[in-house]
Amino acid sequence: MDGSHFRRQAPIGPYVVDFFCPAKRLIIELDGGHHNDDDTAKRDLERQRWLENEGYRVIRFWNSELAADLTAVLERIYVELYGSREAETMHLEHRRKRKTST
Repeated sequence: MDGSHFRRQAPIGPYVVDFFCPAKRLIIELDGGHHNDDDTAKRDLERQRWLENEGYRVIRFWNSELAADLTAVLERIYVELYGSREAETMHLEHRRKRKTST
């Protein structure tokens, strides 16, 4: 997406997320079929709740969605980043936390 920056396999707290846009605190998760298993789905829900409680937005896509309709997936991500399909792209910046030395 023009103007945006995503990190792949980014560590956040005790988790590693698939894709992360720091400027919008947006996390994108891509799930395969094993995420339908009860235990995995439960862990995913706990993980998502933790991330949302920390102020992140999480959107999930099935791998099959990506393969079947990449345009729709990209459109959804665009709306999450810029607010609407008609919004113009802009350079998104995030503020890095700087470590202070004492």
